Amino acid sequence: MPVRLGDDIDDFCVKCKRVMNHLVVSIVSEGPAKVRCKTCYSDHDFRNEQAPPPKEKKPPVVKVAAAAVGLPGVDLPEVDLPEVDLLVEDVLVADAEVAE
Repeated sequence: MPVRLGDDIDDFCVKCKRVMNHLVVSIVSEGPAKVRCKTCYSDHDFRNEQAPPPKEKKPPVVKVAAAAVGLPGVDLPEVDLPEVDLLVEDVLVADAEVAE
C-alpha cells in the first residue's frame, strides 16, 4: 500500500534520539521524503528507522594545544601537529627578540 501525506509512520527522530511515531510531510517517488515527529514536532528527512552513525570523538582543542607546547600533566596520546610546532617556535623566537 503506497504511503500518503499525513500517514503515521515509525522513524528514528534525530531530536528525540529514538524511534518514534511520525507524520509523512512530503513524498518523493512514492516513498516518504520528510517526516514530522509527533512527540517533539521536529521535521527531518525520512531515515527508514536507521540511527545516524556515531560521531567521531576528538580531543578538546585546549588539550591538543597544551600537548603540542609540552605542558606537564597533560594526558593525551602522541599528537602529530607540525604546523602547531612551527607556530610555537615562531612565538618563542618572537618573545626572545622582544625581551632583548
